[in-house]
Amino acid sequence: MRFENTGIENQTAPLTRLDELMESLGFVRAGQWDYERVTYDRKFEIKNDVFYLRVQGYAIEGDVGAHRAVIKLLKPLLGKHYYPHGVEYGDGEHFPSSLVSQCEAILAKVKEGLANIQNA
Repeated sequence: MRFENTGIENQTAPLTRLDELMESLGFVRAGQWDYERVTYDRKFEIKNDVFYLRVQGYAIEGDVGAHRAVIKLLKPLLGKHYYPHGVEYGDGEHFPSSLVSQCEAILAKVKEGLANIQNA
């Protein structure tokens, strides 16, 4: 599921500030990066299902590996994990409405945090 009109897509932020913001909201970047891209995931476990809210971005300046990059964000995704195949983000997936609402609230906090970074 792709979240539309969240206000974070196409926003930019320095990587170090973005890492701090995303970590404060429960996202993990871990090893999910290369020198040009980053992926932040937040895991949700509901009953026996696992879901991931994913925010991706790419460097428009600098190098992610050197921690000196400016990241431009893409549209956030919500996916469901299927063992052992991985996470599916397709339109045919069913997501609990409470989870979608929770993700929208988290993304609103990301937007607010990005505004604070840009106004600092």
